[in-house]
Amino acid sequence: MQEPQLLSQQDGAVRTLTLNRPAALNAFTSGLLAELREALDAAAGDASVRCVVITGAGRAFCAGQDLSDPMVNPDLKPGESPKDIGALLDGFYIPLAQRVRSMPVPVIAAVNGVAAGAGANLALGCDLVLAGNSASFIQAFAKIGLVPDCGGSWLLPRLVGRAKALQLALLGEKLPAAEAQAIGLIYKAVPDEELAASAQALAQKISQMPVRAMAQTRMAFDEAGLLDFDDALRLEAVTQSQLGFSADYLEGAAAFLQKRAPKFSDR
Repeated sequence: MQEPQLLSQQDGAVRTLTLNRPAALNAFTSGLLAELREALDAAAGDASVRCVVITGAGRAFCAGQDLSDPMVNPDLKPGESPKDIGALLDGFYIPLAQRVRSMPVPVIAAVNGVAAGAGANLALGCDLVLAGNSASFIQAFAKIGLVPDCGGSWLLPRLVGRAKALQLALLGEKLPAAEAQAIGLIYKAVPDEELAASAQALAQKISQMPVRAMAQTRMAFDEAGLLDFDDALRLEAVTQSQLGFSADYLEGAAAFLQKRAPKFSDR
């Protein structure tokens, strides 16, 4: 029986999605991309899920797009036209990147080993990125004549600035996890043997927090980056108004005043 390309496991309120093509370093196929998006849709629609972790099986997080996939395979038969890679992005990568950024709960990437190309940018699109010390991030697109995708053109300059983003994208150099943390590209690098446990501990902690407000914080940051200061202030007011009527705010404020631990429930 063929192994599933994507594994899903739930521990309490945390759902872990594991890319499961270890022999191919978890490189994306159109099928795996579709399964991952469907799994994220399912997590988004499940009230029992309050945090999602994405990781990879084996010795890599994700090596990017599998070039042997029929949608992009450059090995053309006589008279056959080149594949339209834009169709792959329209049908799979764009919906996936949008799904990650619109999740109603926080998403953590636990990066084990290499995260290259779209695999790197999938991770960077998550809310928090933990990486093992031996992990690395590679913007491999220029090496095959392409530009960063899966949100990379938007994410990289905002995370590390234009100059560093161009260095990473144009040179395609391997960026070790420790350096990625030092330049603010990821949240934290941890010993390899502690990665899975650290990601789960962080996810469990987050699952007990006001996840609706955390998802709205992500939205506010993303939108404010496209606004002037006055419009960002207005966005804060609108969002704060909405959250101020929520059960989580009422519970959090009451717990603060009563000097007790809050029990958050909104999503």
